[in-house]
Amino acid sequence: MDNLTEPRSCQVVCQNAMAATSHPASTIAALDILRAGGNAVDAAVGVCAVQGVVEAGSTGIGGDCFALLAKGGSDQIIGYNGSGRTPASAQLNWYLKQGIESIGRQSPHSVTVPGAVEAWARLVADHGRMGLHNVLAPAIRYARDGYALTPCTAKDLSRQCHLLRQNPTARSTFLVEGEAPISGAIQRQPLLAETLEAIAREGSEVFYRGDIAKDVVGYLRDNGGLHTREDFALARGQYVNPIKRSYRQHTVVECGPNGQGIAALLILAVLERFRIAGNPLSLSNVHREIEATRVAYLVRDKFLGDPDYSKIPINQILSARFIDEMVSKIDLERISPPCEGPNLVGVEHMDTVCISVVDKDRNAVSLINSIFHTYGSGMMSPRCGVLLHNRAQSFVLERSHPNALGPAKRPLHTIIPGMLTQNGRVVMPFGVVGGHYQAMGHAHLLSKVLDYGMDLQSAINLPRVFPVAGTNVVEVEEDLLTVLGEGLEGRGFVVRTSDGPIGGAQAIWIDWGSGNLLGGSDRRKDGCALGY
Repeated sequence: MDNLTEPRSCQVVCQNAMAATSHPASTIAALDILRAGGNAVDAAVGVCAVQGVVEAGSTGIGGDCFALLAKGGSDQIIGYNGSGRTPASAQLNWYLKQGIESIGRQSPHSVTVPGAVEAWARLVADHGRMGLHNVLAPAIRYARDGYALTPCTAKDLSRQCHLLRQNPTARSTFLVEGEAPISGAIQRQPLLAETLEAIAREGSEVFYRGDIAKDVVGYLRDNGGLHTREDFALARGQYVNPIKRSYRQHTVVECGPNGQGIAALLILAVLERFRIAGNPLSLSNVHREIEATRVAYLVRDKFLGDPDYSKIPINQILSARFIDEMVSKIDLERISPPCEGPNLVGVEHMDTVCISVVDKDRNAVSLINSIFHTYGSGMMSPRCGVLLHNRAQSFVLERSHPNALGPAKRPLHTIIPGMLTQNGRVVMPFGVVGGHYQAMGHAHLLSKVLDYGMDLQSAINLPRVFPVAGTNVVEVEEDLLTVLGEGLEGRGFVVRTSDGPIGGAQAIWIDWGSGNLLGGSDRRKDGCALGY
């Protein structure tokens, strides 16, 4: 029986509809949309727009979006890739001739054409009920009338003062006399409110072909960017066939490359070869999870990129023979030999939002939206208040690599929505944020639920570890350091305490037997799961 005296977050149970997000305002907005007749798609897009206002350091219209949708509870999952592309003139040789050896965070070259707005508009038009003008209304109100900074958002803001001070629009929007306001302070974003109103009124065309595009492109070009109005006008996401693999009598569904969902499937494929039992935080179980992640990320960094430009051998990577080879590299008693090759995606980036929604008709959505780093590039367009991401930092400046920078190309993406199905039905939309951690986070969460029988909230609450790709370093949350630190070091790992919480998960379990929805929301964030 649970010890109800322990400080913890409790799993939420309801019957009709539910949303799980990382901000209380967005979870409440989801319920408002659902009660007003909107479906899970309307709610997911609406709350994502809200989070782009109230949790601006994590997401927004200047970023990218991926989504998975199950209609009516079916296991025929619809995927959408809303990741943006580089300018058409972004030839690798040009960067090399300029002496650019890496893409800087605050460089206009770090900005790909944002894909989020196009993705939102397409999803709502094709699968929603309410129309974009109604869906964006809550976000517009928050941007215009104001919102109180929550603790995690205020902390993120304080850590990025140095970045935001360097852009006049960002400085005046987010800072007070050049300093970060404290938790509870009221912020407003009037420029963004006007921009969202224009999108609600005129659709995504105004963002990619109208005055907003004119403002953003002009700003980027004034700062040395290669972007053109045509690059924005041609921006289109695409419906994609998700990739999937079985795990413990369930099917795990992910978006394929250019996302890293295949890495999550690889980790699970390796874990499934072992008998997993006992304490999920035992040294042997954590060691196994670390090693499965290290070898899967080596594969990710070697093979993944934009499938429009490189043939990604998905079937071979997910084949039994390939998994056998991966498993053979793992030593269950000591760290495996050092990973060969460079850490090709070595940029730190920790802020994203993942949203899980299930409505009364059992439409289920997992949507994830990101501006990459906390507050993205820090570059904010002067008239429209669009905070731009820095996703192009994920590219490799190496000609032969699948993820090499190139014209009209999408970078390897870390953001991945997730869906779990069984017996012809969806049973869980879920997501995990945290940059590179996301693929491991998917595997970690699913293993804790399916291997150890943990409820969603208990699984989400567990302390986490994360091996830094291409190294022997393992980051450990403070709760685990005294428990596992010495043991991991004894096995050859270099252990260090993580700078802060690792990742953040949102998930909803559909119990088809009882008809109930069971929700979990990460205590590492400000949000919650709520339903009715």
